[in-house]
Amino acid sequence: MSHWIIAPVLLPAIFGALIVLAMRNDLLLQRVFGVAGTVLLNGVTLALLWAAASNPPEAYFLGDWPAPFGIVLVLDRLAAILLVLTSVLALIVQLYAIGSGWDARGRHFHALLQFQLMGLCGAFLTGDAFNLFVFFEVLLIASYGLMIHSGGRTRLRAGVQYVAFNLVGSTLFLFALATIYSVTGTLNMADLAVKVAMLPEGDAALLRVGAVLLLLVFAIKGALVPLHFWLPGTYAEAPGPVAALFAVMTKVGAYAVIRCYTLIFPPSVSATGTMFADLLLPAALVTLGIGALGVLGSRRLLRMVAFAAIASMGTLFIAIAQFTPAGITAALYYLLHSTLATALMFLVADLVAARRANDDLSTAQPPIAQAGVIAALFFAAAIALSGMPPLSGFLGKLLILDASQGMAGLVWTIVLVTSLVTILGLSRAGSLLFWKATTLPPAPHEAKPPAHALTFVAAFGLLGLLVLLTLLAGPVTDFLADTAAGLFDPVPYVAANRLAVSG
Repeated sequence: MSHWIIAPVLLPAIFGALIVLAMRNDLLLQRVFGVAGTVLLNGVTLALLWAAASNPPEAYFLGDWPAPFGIVLVLDRLAAILLVLTSVLALIVQLYAIGSGWDARGRHFHALLQFQLMGLCGAFLTGDAFNLFVFFEVLLIASYGLMIHSGGRTRLRAGVQYVAFNLVGSTLFLFALATIYSVTGTLNMADLAVKVAMLPEGDAALLRVGAVLLLLVFAIKGALVPLHFWLPGTYAEAPGPVAALFAVMTKVGAYAVIRCYTLIFPPSVSATGTMFADLLLPAALVTLGIGALGVLGSRRLLRMVAFAAIASMGTLFIAIAQFTPAGITAALYYLLHSTLATALMFLVADLVAARRANDDLSTAQPPIAQAGVIAALFFAAAIALSGMPPLSGFLGKLLILDASQGMAGLVWTIVLVTSLVTILGLSRAGSLLFWKATTLPPAPHEAKPPAHALTFVAAFGLLGLLVLLTLLAGPVTDFLADTAAGLFDPVPYVAANRLAVSG
């Protein structure tokens, strides 16, 4: 299976380059090859997940250079799960973009999407901290192009803010890597896991500095307070399908925290101990609170969904901050749920915006075309985002509450109160959009809705995945529990890199 490990990085790179070089002036060919590339990527990632489920971690060494000297990609259960999530979401977003015509409103949408997938897949597969930085930069470049797709002053201004903030994160990332390398002499993750565990006490202070800088970088990517400022404006101004794809992009930050702080800096390491859990948990609780208040107070639909995404990241980091098998299991389940639910709500918001002159929530507006089916989608997405039964958000929050140990009383209180606040905010938005709108006469110049059924196929596809995640909660949780247990046993991961645990 080793040669297939590079395929999730190589396939989008090839398809993206072909689309740019040979199909830049033919939208139909871009659509055909773009969808074909994403479908092929889905097949590869599903095969990799099947292989990872029954085999220990496996490494692929580019150029056959051994670790820690060469570039290495490592496939394990965690990487495989996120590869499948990314490829499935990308296909749904691509179909929606084609159906709604978003891909025709600017140049190179399908090529940029492929390069975005290259960066995402590379970040999940890399076994080297420096190459994690490289794939983060690939993500930044491609996501900036997608963010400003179809142009406009407001979107361009939000895009510049997004790039500026992430360039600060990239600079911090380099400082963190340089600091860690100066102490350990390596950036290979498996090698770091060995050397950090045996680090002399005299080097512990400098290592902690590097590890905290690294945590700041991942907090920026994961939109943790107080480093979340880039997200509301970016997601609210991005094209609807792009914002839906970005729902998985914040999860790269969460993935990096899970990977680095269970493999390299676990609580059992004396040099760092539990300091990262102590830093993460309060930040996660505040993030959840600010996200919920943003949902309640937003005057625009897309901005409301952006704050819901922040709240979901806060909830996710509450589980991650436990740094226990039970906490990581809950985090992984909620990660799957929140990615699908947030993406669904962004697509619903785009369906509404396409049928109205704006996405204003400050006053009721005239009814929109196809209001019944869109209202049903909004209702389902709101249930999922707020964590109400019967969908998977309720199960995910129960898992997180059950796994909470430190500050359990505070965690329970904040999670339950913010869930209520989120419900109120989403209920207010739904009332203004679909209920009070029926008392107003239709707008004289109502925006013509997209006629293509692909938009609804994509939205209902995401809803179907949420229902499936709910119905299969038992076996999915069992699989994720095995995945989490493997994260706290670094020996197979280190062995895949052909490194002796003894150093």
